[in-house]
This record gives sequence, C-alpha cells and structure tokens, in this order.
Amino acid sequence: MTDRTFGLYLASLPGVGGKSVVRILARNALLNRSPAEFMALSPEVLREEYGLLEKVAHTVASPPDGAYATAKKLGERLSGLGVNFVTPADAHYPARLEAFDPDPPGVLFLYGNTRLLTAPTFAVLASRRASSAALNQLEALAEEAVLAGEVLVAGHDTPEYQRSAVVPLRWGAPRILCLDRGLFRVLGAELKEEAFRAARLWRYQFDPHTDLAVSCFLPDAGFIGINNKVRDRLVAGLAERIDVVHMAEGGNMEKIARMALKAGRRVRVSDRCIQYRSFAELGADILPANPKV
Repeated sequence: MTDRTFGLYLASLPGVGGKSVVRILARNALLNRSPAEFMALSPEVLREEYGLLEKVAHTVASPPDGAYATAKKLGERLSGLGVNFVTPADAHYPARLEAFDPDPPGVLFLYGNTRLLTAPTFAVLASRRASSAALNQLEALAEEAVLAGEVLVAGHDTPEYQRSAVVPLRWGAPRILCLDRGLFRVLGAELKEEAFRAARLWRYQFDPHTDLAVSCFLPDAGFIGINNKVRDRLVAGLAERIDVVHMAEGGNMEKIARMALKAGRRVRVSDRCIQYRSFAELGADILPANPKV
C-alpha cells in the first residue's frame, strides 16, 4: 500500500476527518510504521498512541467491508485523471493555507495547474445578496488585478463568486476555483465540464492546463450546509491579498477578513461596507466606492 493510497483510504472512512488523517500520517512517519502495521492495531492502541476518539478508533480498526479496495480504485481513477491528493504532512501542501488558517483542511484534492499555488494571488469577496453597485465594484477590482498579472482565487456557485470567476476567462488568464463539494460533482465524471453555466459562455470545458480546481471534499461528495464556510476559508487562505466589497455584520466574510489581517495578509475593504472604519483601525486599506477622477 502506498502512502498516497493509504491517505486516501483514511480520508474515505466515515467519521475520519482531516485532523485525524494528518495525525495518523505524522505519527506513522515518526514511528516508521507501515500502513499494513497500522491497520493491524487495536482500538485501544489507536486511542492511546494516536489520540483518536473512541468512535474514530473503532472505525479505523474495523473499517467497512471493501473500504481499502474502494479507496484503491478511487486512487487509480484520480491518478488516471491527473488529480493530486495532499495533506499537511506533504511537503507540497500549500504553505499559504497553513500560514493563514490555524486549522487548515486535512485533505486537498488538486486538479489542474498547481503552479498557480505559488503565483501572486488575490480574492474579491462579498457576502450573499450584494447590491448591483457592489457587484460592479467586485468585477472592476477583479479585472484590474487580472490585467496586472495576478491570479484570481474564487468559488463557483454563488452570484458573487461567479461575477469574479468569469473575468479571467475574458482575458485568457488563469484562476483557482475552490469548490464546496467534490470534484466529480462540479466538473463531471471526466473532469471536463466548466464549473457553472455563465463560464460556459466563454469556454466550453474546464482547462486543467490553465486553471486549478481545489476541493477539501472527497471527489463524489455532495454539498452540506457547513461546506460554504470551509470553501470561503480555503479561498482566503490561498489568496495573498483580499478585497472585500460587501460584508454582512457578524457574517463569514467579516470573520475571514479579520483572520486575514491577523495572518498578516493585505486586506482592502470597500467603504460600501458599514464596518470599513473599524477595519481601517485594524490595518486594512480602504477602497473608495466612487473614487474621484
């Protein structure tokens, strides 16, 4: 069993989250313990040596029938499609994400141009139900940065994210798309579909040579309510600079902007946001909604 297949196998087990996957991989490396040796351990040893919760330890010690075979088959499928699977235990896990998030995703599925992870990146964020004026500013900021050679990081399934995510397509520029569900659910079984309808007006299928799709979720996983918050943190974590044009009071975008400032990222907040003065005091730059000519 390769380490890559073993990591995918662990991530596929019900109730085994990213933190547990990382803890197991790191502990095995420290003890020079092979996957086969690990899989022979009792629940008691797993709890004592790996700090796993009782329920997780029993799942790992007594996995569902065929779990490893299923993971191996999925690994072969992903390999054939060119999908990379990484955890924080891997040297090529995105350093920006670890520097931003005190609890980074335990598993990442990467499909496409992974060189973008070290390029100059930015994100333009807006809470749901942003006004037309805020969306216009969002689009203008995205276009300005794309034309300056920066790489957009965005989601794919809200009007706010879609408004920025089509901008690079107009100019033939690359982008990083962070998904709130599995790769197969968004890009199709062969990973060839564009992520949303408006994007298909500019390009008929996803281009892995130009773009990068990133997901924290198993490739066949659907959407559940908490996924949008995970995706938003992923977007912000992969962006060197964050612009915010609309944020609901106490909402996720406000929390993310504060996280970004705490992590030392450059944050720019539109003066359309009612909180912009408090963010200026925290060190954010202010973007005038209607700059003087």
